[in-house]
Amino acid sequence: MNISQAIKNRASTRAFLDKPVSQEVIKSVIDIARWAPSGANLQPWRVVVVTGNTKRQISEEIIDARGKELNEHPEYQYYPEEWFEPYKSRRYKTGLALYSALNIGREDKDKRQEVWNKNYHFFDAPVGLLFFLDKRMGQGALVDMGIFLQSIMLAALEFNLATCPQASIADYPDVVRKILCIDENELLLAGMALGYADMSNPINRYRTERESVEKILTFYD
Repeated sequence: MNISQAIKNRASTRAFLDKPVSQEVIKSVIDIARWAPSGANLQPWRVVVVTGNTKRQISEEIIDARGKELNEHPEYQYYPEEWFEPYKSRRYKTGLALYSALNIGREDKDKRQEVWNKNYHFFDAPVGLLFFLDKRMGQGALVDMGIFLQSIMLAALEFNLATCPQASIADYPDVVRKILCIDENELLLAGMALGYADMSNPINRYRTERESVEKILTFYD
């Protein structure tokens, strides 16, 4: 697989096989991704790997917090406060494609909630990656982290692994920090599901659209 194929074939996987990923393979993926660029070579990333009981505890406690109707409290604003075009339509189409693939209608709120809660279970992937960033860093470090996450997702393909980046895991940072004994000065940026894709599940067989090059590219001579 060449670079172009890797970028185009990468997809957010939401169903995984019950097949473990060895620590050696995880280390190999991160070993490749750590060569991602960062401003002044600061390399602001920190990765925590959760599996087994620890991953299960994180999932259960987040679901419990949601069941108690505790408000989500991420430490940074991922989406706009009010949706506007063209982003509002893109968001709608993405949700429609996901639930249509599972044959779940808009009126079936229980099923939709069940699907959403899988976010907090890392979609049953055997491995969850958690990404932390020192709160004292500037906003430029968010750019570095994005490059690093993409590097992980592309490196994972070399080992036939699938991924799904998850901002949703950062909805309840206090829950995660408490379980992992992580210092409050570290911002929980995102999570990522990592494992072997279950391609028999229809949720992995739909694809989101991308805008044409003409719509996103401008030349000045």
